Amino acid sequence: MRIVLSGTAASRGMALGRARLVKPSKLNVDNRPLEDDEVEAEIERLHDAIETARAELVELREKLHGALARDVGEFIDAHSLLLEDPELVHGLDDMIRKGHYRASAALKMQADRLGKVFEAMDDPYLRSRREDIDQVIGRVMSVLSRQTSQEERKLAARVGEILIADTIAPGDMAHLAGHGLLGIVAAGGSVYSHSAILARSLNLPMLVATSDALGTISDEDLVLVDAEAGEVVIHPTAQDLTRYRNWQREAAREGRRLAALAKEPTRTRDNVDIRLFANAEQSPDVAQARALGASGIGLYRTEFLFLRSKGLPSEDEQFHAYRDLVLGMGGLPCTIRTLDLGADKADNAGIALREEENPALGVRGVRLSLRHPAVFASQLRAILRAASYGPIRILVPMITTPDELGAVRSLLQICANDLRDAGHTLSELPEVGAMVEVPAAAIGIHTLLEDADFFAIGTNDLAQYVLAADRNNDALGTLYDPLQPALLRLIARVISVGRRAGKPVSLCGEMAGDPLLTPLLLALGLTDFSMHPGQMLEVRDRIGQLERARLRKLSPQLLRARSSQEVAALLDSFNPDLKLQ
Repeated sequence: MRIVLSGTAASRGMALGRARLVKPSKLNVDNRPLEDDEVEAEIERLHDAIETARAELVELREKLHGALARDVGEFIDAHSLLLEDPELVHGLDDMIRKGHYRASAALKMQADRLGKVFEAMDDPYLRSRREDIDQVIGRVMSVLSRQTSQEERKLAARVGEILIADTIAPGDMAHLAGHGLLGIVAAGGSVYSHSAILARSLNLPMLVATSDALGTISDEDLVLVDAEAGEVVIHPTAQDLTRYRNWQREAAREGRRLAALAKEPTRTRDNVDIRLFANAEQSPDVAQARALGASGIGLYRTEFLFLRSKGLPSEDEQFHAYRDLVLGMGGLPCTIRTLDLGADKADNAGIALREEENPALGVRGVRLSLRHPAVFASQLRAILRAASYGPIRILVPMITTPDELGAVRSLLQICANDLRDAGHTLSELPEVGAMVEVPAAAIGIHTLLEDADFFAIGTNDLAQYVLAADRNNDALGTLYDPLQPALLRLIARVISVGRRAGKPVSLCGEMAGDPLLTPLLLALGLTDFSMHPGQMLEVRDRIGQLERARLRKLSPQLLRARSSQEVAALLDSFNPDLKLQ
């Protein structure tokens, strides 16, 4: 019998496949007490399972390339670090030795204990990290029980399936996407979670907040995920299958039409030129950006150099990466963001502070770089050397005060002088810009005008800080909304102040690549967008359908709105086929 469940579309598209359920983790716990002569063997068995789980994460990490290496790699590295935590391992050993618990029972007790610690934390970001503990311990438990169950391996090896789960970790999604995963239906989750963002970059249809999915869908059910309509159809009828085939044909035609836009200018219907830049990390991103007609690189992430191996990257290693970026873009401008690490991200370089009480508000971005001037100077020297090969701009993350930009400029000048003394021929110093992602920077944007040559609005973090809402916290999904008027007013303020001062302003957060939000950003005055290369053609197409002058007249109404619902209602007329709410 046909059943339809409603959900929220986190990644558009449609997919037809067999359901594969992943129930909320139920740990297979052996509560039998250990005999004295079994203790050491059980500890060895636990350590072997932990080592196997760690090796699996390393293998998964090595398979990631491009933007996935950063976006997913952070989570994989965080899980690897948890498995190396002496407190976790020694605590488990003590439970086995002193309490004579078996490995699975010790893991269960440790998961419960740590879970209570995380749940008692005041900070919502840290509370949400409980999920990392559950996923890490669940992975070790899976290894322990593999003599009777190989469900994880079966799932990865299957093809043509729709994953039905409570939530899915970004690392597992990236792995399964390479093994035939067609779509995802999540009982929980948010459209702004890291998993949802990853699903969009992988072009995997995804529904979140499909509350009845796990209780209604069974393994092997034929299901149709319709993330265009926000529903999943169980046991689809002939009419549903016809609708799916029609969508496939239309999607293929649309793909061919968009591909023809790769070399077209980005221009509104009333002939206003808009610049589309690409966010990038490694050479495949750069090649894709160039092929799709990007105006340049608007955000080049440098963290991968610090995350992919133990220790700090050398100046030469960084120089070669930045030089290849510039050469790959063939003379188009490249904006390199300086190191953006902190305690909330995995850090193989060993410079981030450990165990900060609130890492989201801690020593990260420029704050971390200025605490390690020798490391920062190495990066700046590498950028200066690469600037001899083409136009480079330097973007500094997590700027809060003008003094931070002043300190960066001073160190940049020192690095330039040292390089010239060493015989390097340098062009003029690159422009230095501020990443606007801290509310203080957005509110006091006029105080940064003297020290910043340009601005880049990072809406992912700005929204989180303005709304005091972690985008990965399902309970706050309705609050973390890019249409919130308070956030829009800050974005409009930065764009307006920058325009009046003659300072370019781009927007490089998730909002930039969402064609639903393109009319909104044009209405607020944005002319420079920066996004994942895979989103460029759809946004370029959307821009070509819009009249900027008409949208700009809508700006006062948008900024007077009292709720995100009012903003959505105003914009719906510009998105007749793509409703915002």
